[in-house]
Amino acid sequence: MIGVPWIIDYPVVLEQMREQKFKSLYYNSGAFGFPSDMDVKIVGWLGPPDPTIKAHVSDVGLPIPEPYEENLARLLVRAWQNHLPGRAWVMPMSHWSYELDFGSREWMPALLEGIGIDPGLLLTRNNAAAIEFAPDETQMLERFVTRLLQMLQQSDFAIAFPRRPVVCTLHHHKQLWWQTSDESLAENLRNLPAKQA
Repeated sequence: MIGVPWIIDYPVVLEQMREQKFKSLYYNSGAFGFPSDMDVKIVGWLGPPDPTIKAHVSDVGLPIPEPYEENLARLLVRAWQNHLPGRAWVMPMSHWSYELDFGSREWMPALLEGIGIDPGLLLTRNNAAAIEFAPDETQMLERFVTRLLQMLQQSDFAIAFPRRPVVCTLHHHKQLWWQTSDESLAENLRNLPAKQA
């Protein structure tokens, strides 16, 4: 039997992220970061050339070949399978009400329905409740992330891994930006694209 992702209520998300020492960057959003006093490693996986990336940030970015969206999503799933066992949470860095009523209303409902989530359950939530993917739902997460990378025009999403010291920003410029306090994990994330090539 194929599983269906769950919706994790935002208070549970917030409690779990705070327990992992993340801080909320915007009220009710899926934007989380590490405290400023922590040594955080950043690794970027970059799709097409992006002139908006500042030079000091591009030094931690690794180019990913075409097809950008599929390759980035595949790498994300590989990182999850090999280095971040457990569940994966996907959430908007704004909130669901914005995404479904304005930001992505033309295509987001169909994407949610495609993974078995009723968009009506998220439409009125002015918070970033998480969609939880179980470890055996890798293909579903890959399809979901591929479509987000293909379609997002202005919004970004966050991907968290409960009880893991890492958060990933899915940027609408077809990029994945990892932040982690774990040096060995950062090194694995740096090396993963070369292993997939």
